[in-house]
Amino acid sequence: MVTLKNQIFLSRAKKGWTQQQLADSVGVSRQTIIALEKNKYNPSLILAFKIAAVLDEELPALFTYEEE
Repeated sequence: MVTLKNQIFLSRAKKGWTQQQLADSVGVSRQTIIALEKNKYNPSLILAFKIAAVLDEELPALFTYEEE
């Protein structure tokens, strides 16, 4: 089984952004950001790139996967 983990919360906090600000920046709902931060939802590749871009992060630094 493969698990996708992310550092969205930490990167967002470094910028001082709220979940709503990040959601507005990438065109999703706040609930989507909540689900992503709790690792309950895996983003599409396009959404992952958008989030990385607005948070000024490299994709591999923001998202990692683990094989169990």
